[in-house]
Amino acid sequence: MSDTMRKRVILITGASGEIGQALIEHFLQAGQTNLVTIDLYALPTTLHGRTTHIVGDVLDQKLFARLVTEYDFDTIFHLAALLSTRSEFAPELAHQVNVNGTLNLLQLAADQTQRRGEPVKFIFPSSIAAYGLPSLEIKERDNLLREWDWNLPATMYGCNKLYCELLGRYYSENYLQLAVSRPHMLDFRSVRFPGLISAFTVPSGGTTDYGPEMLHAAAQGKPYACFVREDTVLPFMAMPDAVTALLRLADVPRAELRRLVYNVTSFSLSAGDFRRRVQAAFPTAEITFVPDDRRQGIVDTWPAGLNDNAARRNWGWSPAYEIDRAFDEYLVPNIRRRYE
Repeated sequence: MSDTMRKRVILITGASGEIGQALIEHFLQAGQTNLVTIDLYALPTTLHGRTTHIVGDVLDQKLFARLVTEYDFDTIFHLAALLSTRSEFAPELAHQVNVNGTLNLLQLAADQTQRRGEPVKFIFPSSIAAYGLPSLEIKERDNLLREWDWNLPATMYGCNKLYCELLGRYYSENYLQLAVSRPHMLDFRSVRFPGLISAFTVPSGGTTDYGPEMLHAAAQGKPYACFVREDTVLPFMAMPDAVTALLRLADVPRAELRRLVYNVTSFSLSAGDFRRRVQAAFPTAEITFVPDDRRQGIVDTWPAGLNDNAARRNWGWSPAYEIDRAFDEYLVPNIRRRYE
């Protein structure tokens, strides 16, 4: 099929997750119906028939070989990943999904960029797991990390994310650099997220999930034993802000960007402060602290805060949900309704 006959579409991998569903809703409301979505699972019934959805695997190269004969992927939101806790139990699988899956899509985007002579936009969510602080003393000293600070991840997930950032840089700046003629470069953009807190997705055991786990347990009247120390501090963000960050970064003209990878964040608080806010909303909540040394060891390597000045300067990043609004308007009322 010729390039002119291929249908230009937006591709969203990992589309059945909360961010994927929110992106789909955003594009549909904006009148963008040329959406191809991929996930290991079907979309919820509310989205059935509203995208071209494929139940498939990002490691399935034959699948993508078929898709590129029909579609020209104008923008790719690559959300599919094996998350942090599962990655520690299955590091080889994590590498396959998180690295090889990303490499498959980067190569696809690079090939389509060459064919049409203009860049495919590739949006990639990264993570604070890309950092690796060596001690609590340095974590306290270096309170707000910049994008280039302490990129020494201690987890397989963090290694995967950091390497994929570097792959994105290669495909955006140095792809086929020894070729006789310089190829067109794709347009890779990435955000490093803090811990994401959702009112609508049940926590799945992620390493930063102790916060939302407190909320969901409290709303159900269940006791909760937090697996980190009370003084553990991490940065967090409400899920709607995560969706907004991806969309804003995708929309900004390339000439205005000064980096390929940007920190974004909203607020930092300790696990003890998180408990106090949960108990203010659910006074009978029973929350104790029973640190798991191994998971605590991972969390201690992650920063207490992120410096997101570059994102604020370059593309006007600003979270809508600071700490009070996140709890009072988004998290508490929606989680309470979920269990009523």
